[in-house]
Amino acid sequence: MNTLTDLEKKINSELGTKINNSEIKHDQLYIDIDKDDLIDVILFIKTNKDTKFRQLIDITAVDYPEATQRFELVYLFLSHEFNQRLILKYHINENEVINSLTSIFPAANWMEREVFDMYGITFKDHPDLRRILTDYGFQGHPLRKDFPLTGNTEVRYSEDEKKVINEPIKLEQNYRNFDYESPWEGTKYIKDQTNNNDKKN
Repeated sequence: MNTLTDLEKKINSELGTKINNSEIKHDQLYIDIDKDDLIDVILFIKTNKDTKFRQLIDITAVDYPEATQRFELVYLFLSHEFNQRLILKYHINENEVINSLTSIFPAANWMEREVFDMYGITFKDHPDLRRILTDYGFQGHPLRKDFPLTGNTEVRYSEDEKKVINEPIKLEQNYRNFDYESPWEGTKYIKDQTNNNDKKN
């Protein structure tokens, strides 16, 4: 296709009701679809002679915990022949299973594993869906908005047991409370102690 405008018209005319919305911004074409139409849309943009999006650049997700459909799946494609980029998006509920693209784009294998690991999104017919970035036995999914910033467990080497162990996060109390006052004025517990001593005297 000569321009992104031509590309947008071509995709909308050929795929019709499978495209919920499309727009051009930042020199890229953005299209919104329903998850059930994923495979049909992907096959079209990859194989059609006027599109030729033959490289899958990345797959990621965005977490909207308050939304009815919690996750937005985002796919980035590149057409080398036409030097154009396309971003495809759709929304899913928290526990929905979605189709894997590994049979169409083998590179999707690790990308989908990363999304599974970080967000807990499951891909149907994936050949090896297991964690890729976190450790064995890791609890939770770190890129979900409700995942604690400190994590649930920590990994450390135990001198007593002479091995690497997993244990619950321990936050020392003296690091949890900080009053941000000037060090010359002293912290609250020092002030309280000083006031109590003054009263006694």
